[in-house]
Amino acid sequence: MDFNDSPEEAAYRAKVRAWLDAHATLRDPNKPAATMTQEAEGDLIEKAKAWQALKAREGWACLRWPKEYGGQDASPIEAVIFNQEEARYDLPPSIYGIGHGMLGPTIMAHGTDEQKKRFLPAMVEGSEVWCQLFSEPDAGSDLAGLKTSATKDGDEWIINGQKIWTTGAHFSKWGMLVARSDPNAAKHAGLTYFIVDMESPGIEIRQIKQMNGQAGFNEVFFTDVRVPDSNRLGAEGDGWRVAITTLMNERSSIGGSMSGGAGISSLIKLAQQTEIGGRPAIEDGGVRRRIADFAVRRSGLKFTGQRGLSALSQGQTPGPEASIGKLVAAIMGLEMGAFGMELQGAAGILSGDDSQADPVWQTTFMGMPGLRLAGGTDEILRNIIAERVLGMPGEPRIDKGKPFKDIPSGTTR
Repeated sequence: MDFNDSPEEAAYRAKVRAWLDAHATLRDPNKPAATMTQEAEGDLIEKAKAWQALKAREGWACLRWPKEYGGQDASPIEAVIFNQEEARYDLPPSIYGIGHGMLGPTIMAHGTDEQKKRFLPAMVEGSEVWCQLFSEPDAGSDLAGLKTSATKDGDEWIINGQKIWTTGAHFSKWGMLVARSDPNAAKHAGLTYFIVDMESPGIEIRQIKQMNGQAGFNEVFFTDVRVPDSNRLGAEGDGWRVAITTLMNERSSIGGSMSGGAGISSLIKLAQQTEIGGRPAIEDGGVRRRIADFAVRRSGLKFTGQRGLSALSQGQTPGPEASIGKLVAAIMGLEMGAFGMELQGAAGILSGDDSQADPVWQTTFMGMPGLRLAGGTDEILRNIIAERVLGMPGEPRIDKGKPFKDIPSGTTR
């Protein structure tokens, strides 16, 4: 493994930095990156769209995508280098991760030529934002258990049902939806995948207020929503295979972007500024051991990620080590948030205008549980690692091969 830039990579990194220096301002490393709050959401969305449009005009958008769709046919390591450098600048939070990282690749893999020409260029330019309509109240980790129905009616499909935890649905133009088109088929076989106009009659979107004060997730209700058959992605009944493409890109995107919450340096600074028994907390042996444990795990995440980057740099495919990034980072982020609040003492239970303490620890603590669910729960990821990486036998399934309508359910369909 070689964790250093090759001469070609170093030259590319310098080129990226020069462009970013000319168009953006470096972020204060002691301050967290901007987050999407309800109060500033509208302004941040417009800034995000303007930044994406600039990148598209200047040839820095969707670097890994083929040039025919607006990308640059860049190598995986070049895309990683750009993302690393872009993260150092004071920029609005991205609203395109779902479209660019998950849904765009799905359209490229399964879409018709007309669908690719219609949707992909607008994704690159940032003029249209996308959301992912997968999870339901009774179908989260077991996505194939979804109950939202799709009924064929001539050249259209009629959609009825509910989706939940849909990130960005309230400001998205398009959504990717998986629905049950054949309840008589086995649960994985009776699904079909659709592109849905989020402004269609019959769609109701309700934002979900989270405990960290943000409201990025939504409930989405479908009542006799009509979707043209031309917006079906993949063959009828082939929705599970198409969805797997999205899910694999989702887990890769989430795992690759997570670092476990606020940084070790911020935790050390907090321990230096707070006291235990009249002395700086950093002098307490227990505090130092906790910080050292976090630092070791953070280093493990860093160098495990570097193994993947080293493979990409050498033209190889990253190995199974990529599977553990999200699992470890989300758990560690939650623990670091809790420890930061513990160090703050009584101030740790306060947030907002009533608190004089750094709110990054409260934000981290209250935000990480959602990330432990997004893209697959801890339990699902452990199953994937056990079965697909370690080769252990799969769990027994009582629903295998049964028509979906005959599978026992805890709720009435």
